[in-house]
Amino acid sequence: MGRLVINQDKVGNKEELVKICPFGALEIKDDKLDINSGCKMCKLCVRKGPEGAVVFVEDEKVEIDKSLWSGIAVYVDHVDGEIHPVTLELIGKARELADKVNEEVYCIAMGNNIESNVHELLHYGVDKVFLYEDKELKYFRIEPYTSVIEDFINNLKPAVLLVGATTVGRSLAPRVAARFRTGLTADCTILDIKENTDLVQIRPAFGGNIMAQIVTPNSRPQLATVRYKVMSAPERSEDEVGEIVKLSIKKEKLKSNINVLEVAKKSKEKEISEADVLVVAGRGVKSEKDLEMIKELSELLGGQVACTRPLIEAGWVDSKRQVGLSGRTVRPKLIITCGVSGAVQFTAGMNNSDYIFAINTDEKAPIFKVAHYGIVGDIYEVVPMLIERLKNNGCGVIKELAIEGV
Repeated sequence: MGRLVINQDKVGNKEELVKICPFGALEIKDDKLDINSGCKMCKLCVRKGPEGAVVFVEDEKVEIDKSLWSGIAVYVDHVDGEIHPVTLELIGKARELADKVNEEVYCIAMGNNIESNVHELLHYGVDKVFLYEDKELKYFRIEPYTSVIEDFINNLKPAVLLVGATTVGRSLAPRVAARFRTGLTADCTILDIKENTDLVQIRPAFGGNIMAQIVTPNSRPQLATVRYKVMSAPERSEDEVGEIVKLSIKKEKLKSNINVLEVAKKSKEKEISEADVLVVAGRGVKSEKDLEMIKELSELLGGQVACTRPLIEAGWVDSKRQVGLSGRTVRPKLIITCGVSGAVQFTAGMNNSDYIFAINTDEKAPIFKVAHYGIVGDIYEVVPMLIERLKNNGCGVIKELAIEGV
């Protein structure tokens, strides 16, 4: 990392130097050259401008003592003590990572009167649950919640902090990362750890065309967010293992500019991420009215309809039903894709499904590389046939048709 420094006495013609920046990041203020937030650090002004007018100064690298940081921590995402299932999935992954480097698994929980709820976490392999309880923490407010995590990190110094990519998690994680000047990798699909506790964070990048492997070796803690349904939750043990450690924080740290006047619970919608069966419509569906056969198939299977991005952009389906990197991550027991090519952006959001059943006219379509069963055929022939056989023979027909090849 580094920064650009302007030596005003060497600038010369300010207007000419301003024209060099293709992003409009150079501007004149009070007869002085200034750099605004539009700067992309392309350093074109350094190379093309007058010598010494703009220089790039490298930040001094501070070597971190990694031996002072230990343990894999998980943020406990909850609403009124009801723990979000992504927390359990992250505990499972944290346990796996911790066992590789002989570290402990911690959970950081905060709220008001939630001790009985967090006891449940001790059934999933957590070594210690650190609990902050205060009436000021009853409702999520970004300032006090961030301060609590900051206090936890300063006291416990975990090497890694995993956060669920929920609405709350996506608000908290960047603020915590900024306070500790550390890295944050969002929406990781794979996590691993090196012997020196460097976290290997893998996620799709550049529209899903590559898998980026990210490491933050010179800062601690290492932060990563993971979407719900990406990792596997561990089996619940009958015995409680581990302990709950109560911590407190100074009252002034819990001050907030936000006052929660009322919390109105909205009716729970059917989320595709919770469905056991999904039928996904892709680009192979030619018109909006043709979605009726997809809906009929999903209803016969007791499932829900989902789709890929082109159908969202066409306005045929609600965006909440999109599967993939820019939509929802799903992990149903059965997913049937109809006319879906299987781009990485899509498969990254569903490849952990128990059974993937693909229908596509192109036998070389990428979807067949992740599918357990596949039919090379036209959805306008195959789907009506599936519907007919389901009406007559029941759900076992899906596997039969795949074996027969229709």
